[in-house]
Order: sequence, then C-alpha cells, then structure tokens
Amino acid sequence: MIYLELFIGFLKVGLFSFGGGYAAIPVIRDVINHYGWMNEDMLTYMIAVSESTPGPIMVNLATYAGSTQAGIIGAAVATFAVVLPAFIMIVVAVAIMEKFIDNDYVQAVLQGLIPCIAATIAATGIYSIINLCIVKNQKYMPDYKMMILTIILGTIYFGSRKFVKKGLSPIGLIALSAVVGAIFL
Repeated sequence: MIYLELFIGFLKVGLFSFGGGYAAIPVIRDVINHYGWMNEDMLTYMIAVSESTPGPIMVNLATYAGSTQAGIIGAAVATFAVVLPAFIMIVVAVAIMEKFIDNDYVQAVLQGLIPCIAATIAATGIYSIINLCIVKNQKYMPDYKMMILTIILGTIYFGSRKFVKKGLSPIGLIALSAVVGAIFL
C-alpha cells in the first residue's frame, strides 16, 4: 500500500510542478502532509539536505521521502514516479516541437508561466523564512538566532550585488550558509 501511495503522491508532484524543484516544494509539502509522512520540521530539514546534495532538488526530495517511508524500494518508486511525467512530456515535446514552437499561443502559454513560477518560488522562500524564524510546531515562537542569521545571509547576498557585478553565486551562498550555520547553531 505504501508503494502505491508513494507512486501516486509523487506522480502528482511530477505532473503539477512547473518551474523546477523550488516551485515543486509547495506541491511536495501538500502531498507529504496529505499522507502524513513527516512533520513540518522534518520536511524543512529534508529540503535543506535535498538542495545541498547533487542533483535536482525535486528528485532528491522524492528519493529521500520514499526512503524514509519504505526503504530503498520506496525511494526507487518515488523517484520513478516524480520523473515519469517529465520524461513522457519531453519525449512528446521533442516529437512535435518543430511544428508548434513558433506558434503564438504556445509562446503565450510559456511566457504566462514565467511569473507564476517566480511567484511560487518567492512564496516558498517566504514560507520557509517564516517557518524557521517565527513559527515552530504551529505556535508563534520567535527564534532570534535564526532571524539574525537570515538577516546576515540576506544582507550578504543582496549586498554582494553592489560589489560583485553578478552577486554571490548560489554555490557560494550555500557554502557560506553552511559555515555560518555550523558556527552559530
């Protein structure tokens, strides 16, 4: 039964996640909460581990969730389910791309997805910040250490854009966050 739940749950994630892993986090959160596979703190840690390990975050999240629920087979089922829709869509898209890529309606749909994806990623970031800094176990409990670290890292990230043309790279920010977190937490 758990294998079927993992397959259906992560098939939904694969089907309804546009814009990559960060845009998929709200969908993954809904699926995990629906099935009761883990609590919010564990999910937050799972997201942190998944984004700091090599590979696509959505695949890492599916693999990790599947392994915590049903071992290696569960990890394989969840991973297969989350990549299956994208695989099928890519095969179909490549087969028909030459005919429709210049179509105005197709371009309009693709352009319309851009702000939706950006808003989903921004909402996920804001939700994570609120969850880490203010709300613990659905209770209002400010975590001042996390607030200070978030402000420091945000200041470094956005401040670096003034000194370095492109700003701090995501890899640099992840490494800096790991060092700062290890020192202060």
